Amino acid sequence: MPPPWRGGGPVVRGRVSAADAALQRKLNAEAPKIPHLFGRIAELFRPHRVSLVLTVVLVLASAALSVAPPLLTQRIFDQGLFPAGGHPVLSVLGELVALMVGAYVLSALLGVWQTYLTSTVGNAVMGSLRVRLFTHLQSMELSFFTRTKTGVIQSRLQNDVGGVATVLANTVSGVVGNVVTVIAAFVAMVALNWQLTLIAVVLMPFLVVAQRRVGQVRARIATKTQESLSDMTAITQESLSVSGILLSKSFNRQPDEIGRYSAENSNLVRLQIRQAMSGQYFFALVTIFMSSIPAIVYLVAGLLLTGGAGPLGTEAITAGTVVAFTNVQARLLFPLIALMRVALDLQTSGALFARIFEYLDLRPAIADAPHAAPLPDGAPRFGEVAFRDVTFRYPDARGEDRATLDEVSFTIEPGQYAAFVGPSGAGKTTVSYLIPRFYEASSGAVLFAGHDVRDLQRESLVSHIGVVSQETYLFHASIAENLRYAKADATLGELEAACRAANIHETIASFPDGYDTVVGERGYRLSGGEKQRIAIARVLLKDPEVLILDEATSALDTISERVVQQALDAASHGRTTIAIAHRLSTVVGADVIYVVDRGRIVEHGTHSELLAADGAYARLYREQASAPSPARQP
Repeated sequence: MPPPWRGGGPVVRGRVSAADAALQRKLNAEAPKIPHLFGRIAELFRPHRVSLVLTVVLVLASAALSVAPPLLTQRIFDQGLFPAGGHPVLSVLGELVALMVGAYVLSALLGVWQTYLTSTVGNAVMGSLRVRLFTHLQSMELSFFTRTKTGVIQSRLQNDVGGVATVLANTVSGVVGNVVTVIAAFVAMVALNWQLTLIAVVLMPFLVVAQRRVGQVRARIATKTQESLSDMTAITQESLSVSGILLSKSFNRQPDEIGRYSAENSNLVRLQIRQAMSGQYFFALVTIFMSSIPAIVYLVAGLLLTGGAGPLGTEAITAGTVVAFTNVQARLLFPLIALMRVALDLQTSGALFARIFEYLDLRPAIADAPHAAPLPDGAPRFGEVAFRDVTFRYPDARGEDRATLDEVSFTIEPGQYAAFVGPSGAGKTTVSYLIPRFYEASSGAVLFAGHDVRDLQRESLVSHIGVVSQETYLFHASIAENLRYAKADATLGELEAACRAANIHETIASFPDGYDTVVGERGYRLSGGEKQRIAIARVLLKDPEVLILDEATSALDTISERVVQQALDAASHGRTTIAIAHRLSTVVGADVIYVVDRGRIVEHGTHSELLAADGAYARLYREQASAPSPARQP
C-alpha cells in the first residue's frame, strides 16, 4: 500500500489540502458577488478614453467603407457593364472601379491604425491590471501567503491576466466594428431588396439563443481550465525549485513527481481540447447557414424575375441587385461570426475576470488605521519593546481555535539584549512576528517606543526593525544586489563596512567576482554560514534600532555557528536585540532571558539567576548540555 503523504501512490486529481480549502472558503466569503462584472471591466478602460474614442471613430469609418464596394458593384453591373443601352460605358466603369480600389486602400490604412490603437490600449490595460493585482497582493497579511500556494498566486498573475489579454486588446474594435458592419450590411441589404433580406435573417434569433448557451458552457470550462493551470504552476514551482529538486532526488521520488505533473497535464490537455471544441458545431452550423443563403437568394431571385413568387414578385429585381445583395450578405458572414465569437470570449473571460476580482476584493487583515501616524524621531523610549497582556490566536490545521500566546507581558529596555527560549511550539517566534505587525495580536497591546503598534504606520514601524530569520532568503542575483535590498543607494564602501562587521568581507573578497558574485537561487551557491552572515550584513546596512534574531544559528554546524554568533554579537551592539533561540548556549550572555512554555512566560532573569532558580530554564539547559553535539553540516 503506498504511503498517504504527498507524492505517494497514484495521483488523485482534484484533491486539495485543508489550507487550500480554507482559502477557497475565505475567497467565497469575502469576495463579493459581482452583478456588474462587465461594468468593472469597463472601468479598466477609463484612463484610455481618448484612444478609445479615436478607435471607435476609425471602426465606424472602416465599417462604413466595408459596405461601399458591394454597393459600387451594383452600379458597376447596372451602369458600367450592362447599362440600358447594352454596351459597357468605360468612363463610368473607370470611375466606379477607381472608387472601389480607393475604398479598399483607405480601409486597409485605417485598419493598420486601428490595430495599433487597440493593441496599445489592450496591453496597457492588461499591464496595469497585472501591476494592480501584484500591488494588492503585496498589501496582504503574512498569513495569507502561509496558507496559499505560491504557484496559485503566480497563476492568477500570469495565466488569468494573460488569459484575458486577447479580449482586452480586441473587445472594443471587435464589438464596435462588427456591430457597425452588421448594421450597415443589413441596411444595405434592405435597401437593395427587403424580400431577400427577410429570407437571409429568418433564423438569426435562433442562432443568438444557441450562442448564449454555448457561451455558458465555455465559461464553465474556462474556469476549470484556469484551476488546472493553477495546479500546474504550483506543481512546477514546488517540484522544480532547488528545495523541491533536492527533496525528490533525496527520496528517489522523481517518477512520482513526473506522474503527478503528467496527470495534471493530461487533465489540462483534456480541458483545453474541450474549450477549443466547445462551440465549433455551433459555428459550423452558422457558417453552413450563412454560406447557403446566396444559393437560396439565386433561387428566390429566379422566382421573382419570373413572377412566380406571388406577392414577392411585386418589386423589380436586376442582375446587379442580385450580385450586390449576395456580395453584401457575404460581407455579413464574417463580421457576424466574429461578433458571436467576441460574445463567447466575453462570457469566457468573465470567468477569468471573476477570479482576478476575487483577489482584488480581498481585504488585508492588517492595515494602517485611519489615524495611524509615523513613529516620531527622537521618541523618549526609542528602542523599547513591550507586551501588555498580549494574546494571539489563529486557526490550526484542523480549523480549531487555539491560543499561541496567552496574556503575555514583558518590557525590553532600549539597548537591552533579550532572549526568548523554550520548547518548540511554545510561541517564541510568534513574539517576533507581532512586534513588526506581521501578525495582529488578538487582544492586549504591543508597544514600540511607548506607542501601540496599531497606532503607527507599518512602513514607519518596520523601518526601525531589522529581522534575521533562520531561513535566509537571497535572490538569484549578485551579493551586492542582495545587500542593496536594504539600502538601494548604498556605496561599495558601505557594503564593505557592513560585511566587515558581519565577518563576511574576507570571504566575499576571495571570490573571483567579489561582490558581483551571483549567489544562485535562494543563495544555494553559498554555505549556510555564508548566507547567514550576508543576511546579517544586509540588516546592518539597514541600521535598525531594534534587531530581531529568529533562531538565526539553529540550522548551522558548530563552527559556522561560532562565526555567525560573533557577527550577531557585533550586530547587536548598541541596539535593542530580541533573540529567539533554541540553543541556550547562544544566549547565556543575554541581559534577560524569558522562558516561554505553552504560550506563557513561566520565568525570566539572567542565565545565572535562572540556573539558580532550578526551574524550566535549568531543566532545558541540563538537557541540552547532556545531549550529543550536532553533527557538522557540509
